[in-house]
Amino acid sequence: MKSPSEAAATPLTGSLPADAFCPQSRRRFVLIAAILASALGFIDGSILAIATPAIRVDLGASLAEAQWISNAYALTLSALILVGGAAGDRFGLRHAFVAGIALFIVASLACAMAPNPGVLIAFRAIQGIGAAIMVPGSLAIIAKAYPKKERGRAIGIWAAASALTTALGPVLGGFVLSAFGDGIWRAIFAINLPLGLLSIYLLLAKVPADAPADKRSLDLGGAALATLAFGALAYGLTAMSAEGGGHMTGPAIVIGAVLLVVFIFFELRHREPMIDLSLFRIRAFAGANVATFFLYFALSANLFYLPMLLIAGWGLSTAEVGFIFLPLSASIALLSGPVGEWSDRIGPRFPIAGGSLVVAFAFAGLALLAHAGIHNFWTGTFPLMAVMGLGMALVVSPLSTAIMTAVEDKDTGAASGINNAVSRIGGLIAVAAMGSLAAGVYSTMLDTNVGSGIPGFGEPASAGLAPELDAARLAASDAAFAAVSIATALLCLLAAIIAWTTISGQARPWSRRAENPLA
Repeated sequence: MKSPSEAAATPLTGSLPADAFCPQSRRRFVLIAAILASALGFIDGSILAIATPAIRVDLGASLAEAQWISNAYALTLSALILVGGAAGDRFGLRHAFVAGIALFIVASLACAMAPNPGVLIAFRAIQGIGAAIMVPGSLAIIAKAYPKKERGRAIGIWAAASALTTALGPVLGGFVLSAFGDGIWRAIFAINLPLGLLSIYLLLAKVPADAPADKRSLDLGGAALATLAFGALAYGLTAMSAEGGGHMTGPAIVIGAVLLVVFIFFELRHREPMIDLSLFRIRAFAGANVATFFLYFALSANLFYLPMLLIAGWGLSTAEVGFIFLPLSASIALLSGPVGEWSDRIGPRFPIAGGSLVVAFAFAGLALLAHAGIHNFWTGTFPLMAVMGLGMALVVSPLSTAIMTAVEDKDTGAASGINNAVSRIGGLIAVAAMGSLAAGVYSTMLDTNVGSGIPGFGEPASAGLAPELDAARLAASDAAFAAVSIATALLCLLAAIIAWTTISGQARPWSRRAENPLA
């Protein structure tokens, strides 16, 4: 988002400082509304991973359909988030924010009532459109409502609440899923209604409307091309794991690649592009974004497929599996501040490269555990997730600093938005590509050993499955996830190398940290 400009006074505002549109007595409502709206996306995003096996059982979804339940949302969010941020500048932050929340909760209710995977996928895509407006609006409206001397504290409260939601959401969701059965997954989406309505009420009844800050046009053509390009790529990669869908892989990937080239040329020629591609000529900026892509690719793949292995493969309860997100959220919440200060003193290169290596070590450890068939959650998997959380805590704040300090002050808003989009595109491609890898290894193991007649990867075994077939299914599941983990460990190693060779190792007298891409 761009820096807020001076807004015209409204009957609710009176005479206000130039950098705020909201009177002091009403700023707390902005903060509460932003926290509630952010919670919508965090609850859905973190709990959905552990609810996926339940959704597959309840709706009879295949692995490819499960991938698209995640990716339909990620696709529209990642492709439209920059346009969504610009919409706040174009129409006013409050108006755009309310519109995004409203669309998000309407789509959430439709998701809660979805009778089959196809309907759920369609409304997840609409949910992502709402989130593309809502996500950048939550932080931007805080920045615009609070004057500079109070802004840091307000954003700190927002970030702490976001971290708490991300940490506790899967834990509470896991207990609920364990207690009430597979059908309760619908409540994950239904809970968005009261949270969203309260947020909208606070914004409309307690917060004044801000004047638009920028009259620039929205790059809807670029957004459409980006959606089609990444959608085709994701479809082609997902088709590899779909039974009978392999013949669509090549054409879809080719179409996606062509559309991506068209998108780049379109953005280069557009007067007001969605993405300023000239920023990628800056070595440090380009390197930091490539490292971001690889890291969030690896993170998203493991956080999506590990719960499938633990619940459907190892037979753990969702209550236990919900704890795997806790170390990541807690580490980032507790360590991002101190790590950011450390990065300011020594430069972001070492923390990013070192943190990437720590994450690579954790994912390699998960691969070894799965390959060896060691099914110890609390003494094996959970400690490695804690190591991964430590590595990401070393990366998140310095990576944002590297992005923001690589560009001129006037480009920091654009740089932050691009990095946010890159992290989400990494997650989108990861779920599609690694699902195909997992499905391929899984089917190869079963074809070699016992043949067909066994549930697919990530599907719970039926009660009547013979013990020898169940053992083969478990071994194939372990091998499939091990392949995903070793591939993502190598990508984290590559991210460390790229960070070390492209990002500055010099201390900065100041830094600007961007919005956390995990949000």
